[in-house]
Amino acid sequence: QVQLVESGGGLVQPGGSLRLSCAASGSIFSISTMGWYRQAPGKERELVAIINSNGFTDYTDSVKGRFIISRDNAKNTVYLQMNSLKPEDTAVYYCKVSGRTTKYFEVWGQGTLVTVSS
Repeated sequence: QVQLVESGGGLVQPGGSLRLSCAASGSIFSISTMGWYRQAPGKERELVAIINSNGFTDYTDSVKGRFIISRDNAKNTVYLQMNSLKPEDTAVYYCKVSGRTTKYFEVWGQGTLVTVSS
């Protein structure tokens, strides 16, 4: 069974920065795609950033140039560096990881709250 543990959320002022981490554990053979999603109050969950096993990244337009997704394959960990944060970035952020143990898996983290406010 694969589990994800997220950390790094909190309260930050507009223009500030935060770094989220998501570590996967379990009998993992390989990890393919790692991604970050967010859900703001009253809104649907949306993709924020994604990175595949080759290091290819993609971002939703609203965070391009401000957020950076990266991964440490040795630690089975994905990061989201968030810079120049805006109030509209306030949301619960979830990581999602897919890969293989003895079979394909896709799991979600528990979520971490990011609040951007003065």
